[in-house]
Amino acid sequence: MPLAVVVVTYHSAEVVEDCLKSVAVALESIPDGRIVVVDNASTDDTLDIVARVAPDAQVVARTTNDGFGAGVNAGFAAAPDCDVLVLNPDVRLDADAIMLLRAALALPGTGIAVPRLSGADGAPQLSLRRAPNPLRALGEAFLGGTRAGRFDALGELVVDPIRYETAGTSDWATGAAWLISREAREATGVLEERYFLYSEETEYMLRAGKRGYAIRYEPRARAVHFGGEQSTSPVLWSMATTNRVRMVRERSGRLAAFVMWCAVLLNELVRAPRGVKHRKALGDLLRWRRWPARPGEGPEPGWVCFSAQDWWYHNRAHSDFQLMRSMAAHRRVLVVNSIGMRMPTRGNSTHVSRRILRKLRSVAKFVRRPMPDFYVMSPLPLPFYGSPFLRKVNAVLVRTQVRLVALALGLRTPVIMVTIPTAWDVVAPMRRHSLVFNRSDRHSDFPEADRASIEALENQLLAHADHVVYVSHALMDEELPRTGSRAHFLDHGVDVDHFTARSEFEWPDDVRSIDGPRIGFFGALDDFVVDFDLLERVAAELPEASLVLIGDATHPMERFDKYPNVHWLGFRPYSLIPAYGSAFDVAIMPWQDNDWIKRSNPIKLKEYLALGLPVVSTDFAELAGYTDRVRAAGDPAAFVEAIRRTLTAGPPLPASTLRESVQAHSWHARAQDLLTLAT
Repeated sequence: MPLAVVVVTYHSAEVVEDCLKSVAVALESIPDGRIVVVDNASTDDTLDIVARVAPDAQVVARTTNDGFGAGVNAGFAAAPDCDVLVLNPDVRLDADAIMLLRAALALPGTGIAVPRLSGADGAPQLSLRRAPNPLRALGEAFLGGTRAGRFDALGELVVDPIRYETAGTSDWATGAAWLISREAREATGVLEERYFLYSEETEYMLRAGKRGYAIRYEPRARAVHFGGEQSTSPVLWSMATTNRVRMVRERSGRLAAFVMWCAVLLNELVRAPRGVKHRKALGDLLRWRRWPARPGEGPEPGWVCFSAQDWWYHNRAHSDFQLMRSMAAHRRVLVVNSIGMRMPTRGNSTHVSRRILRKLRSVAKFVRRPMPDFYVMSPLPLPFYGSPFLRKVNAVLVRTQVRLVALALGLRTPVIMVTIPTAWDVVAPMRRHSLVFNRSDRHSDFPEADRASIEALENQLLAHADHVVYVSHALMDEELPRTGSRAHFLDHGVDVDHFTARSEFEWPDDVRSIDGPRIGFFGALDDFVVDFDLLERVAAELPEASLVLIGDATHPMERFDKYPNVHWLGFRPYSLIPAYGSAFDVAIMPWQDNDWIKRSNPIKLKEYLALGLPVVSTDFAELAGYTDRVRAAGDPAAFVEAIRRTLTAGPPLPASTLRESVQAHSWHARAQDLLTLAT
């Protein structure tokens, strides 16, 4: 696995030169290693020194300083296929440190490896930590950190000298230097940016541990860490202190956070006579803010999103989920799972019993928190949208549930984003900062919908939304006379880090066992968008190739039983989709020719391209911007011929060029655009 050393800098001119020189020496024995410097808008000579000392380093020059976590995340994005060694610029590595850390990372179950740290005077730094909790905070308040650290239950700091001489695991470790595997990074995600400084690495390592990846300490790998600024700066000390409470709140809830707050408050109160930093922390604990203050920052509204999907059983790659997960890096988010557009009925819906049962299972979960500041709720709806009276009853029922949850989360005047039209009755009287209509599709074209009722709801949203965002130029142009300056083209994003091609050794066994060449599709196999007649024609006319279909299906799949070259693998988790897609020789988008598709913009197009896959698609309006990268077909015969040509000649552009073409379209960038627009 290639290695990237990510050094995050901010006004680091005095220390970064020696750091980069030590990294260069340590990388001499690592042929697949490289340096990435992420600068958080330094105004000193940091970047000039980087250019002089490490001219081959990749520099990510950010225009704002959004904190250490944001810098690390930018480094992760610049090295999607690498194990990553994160360094503070005031760290000096021993020559063999990286080699030893990589050996430790290769041990079974290990996701993060950390070195032995010492100060400039050679004295060992106590860098290993136990998971923070209120009892340990109380122990430190009464006994002091060093004395409390002698007891596992009473101290967070690990002080036993033997632990620092012996390799082993730890709950977490000081984030000045840590090597994380690509696998652990993909499973854990990105760092929480709202801490700005301190606790972001704590939360991240604890999150990695919860996902089964051990934090391994390797004492033979050594580094010098100068540090010390936190202990002398009242502002930094206060931020580190208050962030301890914030992290407990995010991980364990308000009650645990209150106990932690009391313990930390007591700690600072006892020590307040000793110095300004303790008095500053004490004042900030008493004037509690949900997240650390930043220059020019004021209270910002959270977001409530009424999704068209259900988090618990739909593919989480859908745009509203992706946007809100990225939005949670900036604001608290509540996603309201789909309240539906009609009750499934026999003769008009497929898999009726299964669909009702899965919705009831979702409702039983009610409110959960899959990630920090990202909450998902499943209200109990009465989906009878054809009856005006029952619509009103349902609106009151759902609105009451959402209001109670939003109030409990502190979302008193949120930005409300609506993706599903039936949410209009719910949100119309709700107090809000602004209303965003996420016009991802024309839902009145949905075959199972009560067209007249859903269209009326869409019209209400088009008339009353403060902003209407589109992913389809065709649909936006049609509705521009009604939306005017409120219309904005947002486009879809793509998780480029996630959709990175995997080697054959990483392909799942079930797809590796299928004979190639493989014609592949991943996503929902919905009968109102996927042309199953076209799929059958592909299977019949290309018997020498395997047709691999991955996704839940609303269409009877028994029709393919007579084709030995068709392999329907069913639903697969989002985390595994890139590994499956990497096995495709051609990726296809076999859409129906209907109004829904004409006004759509499938997310999977960018996902296929991020994987570097050749793509063959039926033609639709939004494909016009991709004609240099995608082979489009206007009829079934041309579709089959385009696949045959692709299997023979390959993609129209190299895989690296296909991937590069979507690099800038991250969901984080889309969320930032949406945030700027609505707030």
